[in-house]
Amino acid sequence: MAETTTRAPLPKGFRGAEQGWPELRRIPHPPRRVPLLGDVLGVNRRTPVQDSMRYGRQLGPIFRRKAFGNEFVFVWGAKLAADMADESRFAKHVGLGVANLRPVAGDGLFTAYNHEPNWQLAHDVLAPGFSREAMEAYHPMMLAVAGHLTDHWDRELAAGRSVDVPGDMTKLTLETIARTGFGHDFGSFERDRPHPFVSAMVGTLTYAQRLNTVPVPLAPFLLRGATRRNEADIAYLNSTVDDLVRARRSAGGDGDLLDRMLDTAHPDTGERLSAENVRRQVITFLVAGHETTSGALSFALHYLSRHPEIAARARAEVDAVWGDAKVPGYDQVAKLRYVRRVLDEALRLWPTAPAFAREAREDTVLGGDHPMRRGAWALVLTMLLHRDPEVWGADAEGFDPDRFDPKAVRSRAPHTFKPFGTGARACIGRQFALHEATLVLGLLLRRYELRADPDYRLKVTERLTLMPEGLRLRLERRAVTPAGLAQAEAVDEASSEPRCPVHGARD
Repeated sequence: MAETTTRAPLPKGFRGAEQGWPELRRIPHPPRRVPLLGDVLGVNRRTPVQDSMRYGRQLGPIFRRKAFGNEFVFVWGAKLAADMADESRFAKHVGLGVANLRPVAGDGLFTAYNHEPNWQLAHDVLAPGFSREAMEAYHPMMLAVAGHLTDHWDRELAAGRSVDVPGDMTKLTLETIARTGFGHDFGSFERDRPHPFVSAMVGTLTYAQRLNTVPVPLAPFLLRGATRRNEADIAYLNSTVDDLVRARRSAGGDGDLLDRMLDTAHPDTGERLSAENVRRQVITFLVAGHETTSGALSFALHYLSRHPEIAARARAEVDAVWGDAKVPGYDQVAKLRYVRRVLDEALRLWPTAPAFAREAREDTVLGGDHPMRRGAWALVLTMLLHRDPEVWGADAEGFDPDRFDPKAVRSRAPHTFKPFGTGARACIGRQFALHEATLVLGLLLRRYELRADPDYRLKVTERLTLMPEGLRLRLERRAVTPAGLAQAEAVDEASSEPRCPVHGARD
């Protein structure tokens, strides 16, 4: 008679590394561990990712850190990260700060556990909302929102003021996803202060980050006031989205993402998203759909202001490709290949989602050297993966968009550039974000010269995502150059086939 085996259930709740890595002792950790507290000397609770980068450079491509009795494994070496990208052996792990967002986002696309059915249901229902046809329909609204930004910047320029780059990029990207996806206008550019939705969103992200920096048993006492504020922030986010959905149910829409959530059944099963899950998906898209893109644009504008020769080359490409057109068409955005390289290089150095977690589907050995039990997980530090000198060269810390020249992309191993995560759970809206960001960079380069403050030094704020802190730029208005005056070398005729910097053509 055949023997049957029953798989042991995975431990519930947080799973420390000591539960899943049988040879954990072989993985290096920082020196000077403190009993009970762990690796806390010399760290800043506001910058845990940047602290981990520092340790990673010291300790190598796989290392561990301990905080308040919990052990974590970090991976950043290109070979190990590529191994963890193997979907047959590894899957997304919802842990650390992501799990802390579940009180507000629940089983939304970003925060759902792999076993929760609403993830696949929502993915299948919403994926057509990011097709080429859907993206082309979003393009005019993206242009309209970008017009609000340039009107605002024109007023700041006329008044002789510098512009608040992170603040204005946040307004831009919030309005873009709200209007294209949900037919809602937050009126961000008519406000002197951030919209309350943005304040509540930043509050929940910051609170989720802070939860990782205090012992779990002490959190209710140490974060009592912050917990009350977080509950109020969640209530505000929920009520805002409930009002938005209620208005749509009564008035109808034009086939955007919200209509798909409310009206579309799964093509195979006929299932529909529940009212509660619709709320969670809307919050997920509003938060994730603007927070990461605003950071990417902000970092790209920072580097363009610091590298006028790169900005000139990108601007020449815009002039050549868009010519005298008053506004660019949808297809003209994809032809800004050097501008896209600028964006990719900014995402390489500062991926606004700076890490992603992966867990073993079954017992396995990572990189042929580190045994892992089923359910064991590690955090892939995207920021260090993107700076691995074995992949990106000795000058990996420098800003060079030509790293994403098609020949350079083809020469690199896969899974070395992961700003949107990996596998089946990678960001569903990545093409939306890339089109929006490339369009906006093109429009701003066409209209302005960007002048950096010589005294500014890049400081990065962490709230699960990354954002440059205090970045302001001075603007100078420029006349649109006729297409014939553009520098020919800025247009890469040889790269006529659009390529994904991770995989290949037309991905």
